[in-house]
Amino acid sequence: MSSSSSRRRRHLAAAAVSALALVTAACAPGGGAGDADSFPDDNIEIIVPFSAGGPTDTVTRLVADPMAEDLGVQTVVQNVEGAGGTIGAADAASARPDGYTLLLHHIGMATAPALYEDLAFDPVEDFKPIGLVTEVPMTIVGRSDFEPDTLEELFAYVRENEGEVTYANAGVGAASHLCGLLIEREIGADLREVPYDGTGPAMAELVGGQVDFMCDQTTNTSGQINGGKIKAYAVTTPERVESLPDLPTTAEAGAENLEITVWHALYAPKDTPEQVVSRLTESLEVALADDAVVDQMADLGTAPVSSDRITPDAVTSLLTEQIELWQDVIGGQG
Repeated sequence: MSSSSSRRRRHLAAAAVSALALVTAACAPGGGAGDADSFPDDNIEIIVPFSAGGPTDTVTRLVADPMAEDLGVQTVVQNVEGAGGTIGAADAASARPDGYTLLLHHIGMATAPALYEDLAFDPVEDFKPIGLVTEVPMTIVGRSDFEPDTLEELFAYVRENEGEVTYANAGVGAASHLCGLLIEREIGADLREVPYDGTGPAMAELVGGQVDFMCDQTTNTSGQINGGKIKAYAVTTPERVESLPDLPTTAEAGAENLEITVWHALYAPKDTPEQVVSRLTESLEVALADDAVVDQMADLGTAPVSSDRITPDAVTSLLTEQIELWQDVIGGQG
């Protein structure tokens, strides 16, 4: 065999290897052209760090479909629950930074640094925010046959029966746990906490009468309250919510210092290209302007944030502010 024939065979082999590499990249998630210019050309996974059927899962599924329609691809919601949302958040932080794996998390992103000494991710440094989604009021609710009828009576009952009244939550760091911390601070008594893997199962146990009371987002409680399946005491916002017009605020019920809303935001892993983040922000804004999303959120006692807050900067500002706030609140519990 001549040397020229040998060189030509080597060149052909190298070309074949390069072509195979291009085909493999195109078939991989986030593949195609392999750069931000082609985004998106494959399905997008949105990690929810809590159980299916819970309030954060509900919010995610409301925006996932209109985002998919706008982007021209499918969105797949993946529930990765456990450890107060930190397992799913850690998975998202370590994902390939190409925009095809996202995280929709709530206020727990701001409380995790105060709750966990060995956190596997940095909420500020390991993510690129896409935009805020909604701020959800919380409600303090009890089993339908629970003895107290008002918030004042509930808190008095808990003080008188400290250590016996069961309070359901979705585990350390979950919004229901955070609300419980505020309740303990408000009434000066400890709750007998019963943790669950998500507020979906916690709510099921409350409806079934296995636990006494809990605090949870209106996205998870409005239907049960309006259906008469649980007893409602107050909403944790300065103003009443439209979906529960007869439910007093905590301030109206005598607990002026007990206020909390659960904000949700969408994130991508750090190093995700800026133009990919911008495209996702645009799509989130389209989703939150969708009439069906607005109506469904209203039915659940919440609303999309204003358009000027559907930005990475708005998330960063709120996140850093809330990290400092909850360091003080949680640190003061010790």
